[in-house]
Amino acid sequence: MAVAELGVVVLDCPDPIALSRFYRAVLGGTIERDDEGTDWVDLELPGGQALAFQSAPGYVPPEWPDADRSQQFHLDLNVPDLDAAEEAVLRLGAKPLDTEDRSRSFRVYADPAGHPFCLCAC
Repeated sequence: MAVAELGVVVLDCPDPIALSRFYRAVLGGTIERDDEGTDWVDLELPGGQALAFQSAPGYVPPEWPDADRSQQFHLDLNVPDLDAAEEAVLRLGAKPLDTEDRSRSFRVYADPAGHPFCLCAC
């Protein structure tokens, strides 16, 4: 029997509203802010999942791949067309990190706050 159930994945970032808008453009969903301002933003995704964004003063983005500033974790985003998805995320402000090997079934990017994520062919 499980001890807990995953509630939400939370990304620390300098600007929760901006980063939630990036991921809304990539994943869809609805942005919901807390009543106190802009320190916490939820992105309610289609299908009932959620991704949250929390303001982190002094935020330092990970360096990929660098053990001294490890990424800690990354998001794998399944897409039907890698080329079309790549074009879209780059237009939205993502930066390519490891996209040279076009024979692989995934490509690695950084979101506007520097968090690594992969587009994965499904």
